[in-house]
Amino acid sequence: MNVTVEPAGTLRGEIRTPGDKSISHRALLISALAEGESTIEGLSDGEDVRGTLEIIRDLGATVSIVEDHISVRGLEDGLHPSDRPLECGNSGTTMRLLAGVLGNVPGEHHLQGDPSLSQRPMDRVAAPLRAMGIDMSGLGPRMLPPLRVTVPRGEIRSLEYTVPVPSAQVKSAVLFAGLAANGVTEVAESVRTRANTEEMLQQAGITVVSEDCGDGRVVQLHPGRPQPHRWRVPGDPSQAAFFIVLGAIHADAAIEVVDLYDGPERLGFLDVLERMGAAIARHTSPAGVTVRSQSSDLVGTTVESEEIPSVDEVPILAVAAAAATGTTRFRDVAELRIKESNRLTGTIELLRSLGVTAREEGDDLVVEGAGSASTFHSFEYHAALDHRMVMSAAVAAAAGRGGVIHGAETVSSSFPSFFDDLASLR
Repeated sequence: MNVTVEPAGTLRGEIRTPGDKSISHRALLISALAEGESTIEGLSDGEDVRGTLEIIRDLGATVSIVEDHISVRGLEDGLHPSDRPLECGNSGTTMRLLAGVLGNVPGEHHLQGDPSLSQRPMDRVAAPLRAMGIDMSGLGPRMLPPLRVTVPRGEIRSLEYTVPVPSAQVKSAVLFAGLAANGVTEVAESVRTRANTEEMLQQAGITVVSEDCGDGRVVQLHPGRPQPHRWRVPGDPSQAAFFIVLGAIHADAAIEVVDLYDGPERLGFLDVLERMGAAIARHTSPAGVTVRSQSSDLVGTTVESEEIPSVDEVPILAVAAAAATGTTRFRDVAELRIKESNRLTGTIELLRSLGVTAREEGDDLVVEGAGSASTFHSFEYHAALDHRMVMSAAVAAAAGRGGVIHGAETVSSSFPSFFDDLASLR
């Protein structure tokens, strides 16, 4: 599907993003592991999360929609293997977290994904899970999907593991597998990544101890079975980043994004934008954090990878950098190469189509800002089955001189109403 995004004269209004995708995946998986009924309000309506929902059904959990929430009922004797492959679609989060969850489900499992996911390496998650006694196999040395996961009957081995490259998904997979281990499982990370898994397992009655150590964190988890819980999923900060950047780089904009998850590891992009000069106001309430963003004159900066641990917001921050005055350098963002697409290459291609100078220097991304989004060229861009690249391109088009985005249908994996929400601000 091709979408043409026209330049916008004025942008005003309020946006409510879908439920946080990371929390939505975990709420479904933890609820499926529990014995009894859990409820989930505000679940993301993206295709990635719907895929996780179908997987827990395949594993035996009962899922039903009840008015304004989802009900998930886990089995008394636990989940059981499915007689068909578990379809992870485009979602690396689903596949990596699921590999750990399956440590609680003895038997053989087959995991597969779409062509994009089938090119994403799973070796980082396979290494610790194999050390726990879970057999994983895939294609080639980088362990490309489809995967076979074989879980022995009885307890698996506990583990003390230091994550070599910061990854909330790898950390989470080890913690999920640790629920079925024969002792305390410990995961250390040198840079603090999103803490959704440990926080939510603790809310579901699991004993979890988390301690900050310098820039990193050590998490210890005691084995056990989660208890049913009532989950409320706040708005997704990573999806909000697109509208917050749009408000900052557009010539006449004031946009408010409401009720976002306020985890500090998820809001690093706000600190970066504020350092660049963005006029951003934050307000915290019991429902989450609300962010107001309005037209600003931005300046370049240096962005360390530790500020954006998942690097998910780097493509849209690069669009902000393209509209800024001066040079912005994103340091150590090699992880962009193994996302839904090669986002490092894709971001450079997008910025160059806008008439902006951008380049790789080793594992750094360097952007020479144009000084204003009004100088952006009209463009055509192929988004390579990557929802974040679709939305980054749409923001650049709306703030600049318009553009045509090829492959825009993939936005439905995370933010199905994105283009409708964008139109509502005009």
